[in-house]
Amino acid sequence: MNPKRFWAIVKKEFLQLKRDKPSMAIALIMPVMMLLLFGYAVSTDVDHIATAYLDLSRTPESRELLAKFTASNYFNLDYPVNTTAELNSLFKKGKIKAGLIIPPDYAEKLSRGQIPEVKYIVDGSDPSIARPALSSGVLVGQNYTREILAKKYPQIASTSISLIRAEVRYNPKIRSQIFTIPGLIGLVMQNLTVLLTAFALVREKERGTIEQLIVTPVTSFELILGKLVPYVLIGFLSFTIAFYFGINWFSVPMQGDTLTLFALALCFVAVALAIGILISTVARTQLQAMQMTIVFLLPSILLSGFMFPREAMPKIIQYLGYAIPLTYFLEILRGIIIRGAGLSDLQNQAIALTVLGVFLLVVASLRFKKRLE
Repeated sequence: MNPKRFWAIVKKEFLQLKRDKPSMAIALIMPVMMLLLFGYAVSTDVDHIATAYLDLSRTPESRELLAKFTASNYFNLDYPVNTTAELNSLFKKGKIKAGLIIPPDYAEKLSRGQIPEVKYIVDGSDPSIARPALSSGVLVGQNYTREILAKKYPQIASTSISLIRAEVRYNPKIRSQIFTIPGLIGLVMQNLTVLLTAFALVREKERGTIEQLIVTPVTSFELILGKLVPYVLIGFLSFTIAFYFGINWFSVPMQGDTLTLFALALCFVAVALAIGILISTVARTQLQAMQMTIVFLLPSILLSGFMFPREAMPKIIQYLGYAIPLTYFLEILRGIIIRGAGLSDLQNQAIALTVLGVFLLVVASLRFKKRLE
């Protein structure tokens, strides 16, 4: 063991690390970023559940019931509707997770000493939200019923009778696989397609073939688009396999239109590949490409709503999730597969995916052009 030779190697490695600024930045920034994201995003405490209500009674008694739901802090009654069709539409679009329908004879039955039946509907597509929403709604109904009975019939006020009649839609048994399998399909497709293309241009650089492409009349946009097309076909084929295997093997019922899902899936594959190409234009080596891919994939798992409900995250973390294409595609997958939503219900997500895809493709092309210059 020669100390001089040993310290010479140590010095050499430090110099290489100093020159490799992207790797150093990832090593120093990534721990703080991951801690912040995990600390705020990893939460299963769901409250302020988006709730719609159809008050057909429109009386002080019905407004008192709605006030009890609001006061519980579990529900945000921000969606008043006039018809059940409006309520159903909000459920399909995924804007609400619960709904209340108060019958027109609500106050009349209370005045006669009867217990009216209030319909309480829960979206069961996400079990992590459906379970607390169901238990909280039933509990609020039981407590309020007990208050009413205590005023007129103290002898039976301690019973567990409730004016709430709960109904779970889309996933009556609240099976976790109904929720996780569509999400896994989207996550697997994103990871696969980003990894496929993250090394596309880096391999050309390391093999020295990039110079041959530079001297050709091919423009940067043509090169980027030309590299995308084969991977789009491979990615779409992989999605088809994952979709049919996941749906059939795990017995997940397909409620919506398959053609609509595949059309939007093709759009998502293109967006994910554009992300990989963008990484490929920035990275100088395959190691850097892998590091950057990991830095992108980890937050996307957390912020997209794949593992944890986005409703439980702070607002600023939810806004960060809107910059991740997987967020929109998971809403599309779960909307079509579980809730039977159509293109009109998911048009905002489809538009967001398209805009992100065009933006990323343009940025990748411009980035590549700058590097050539």
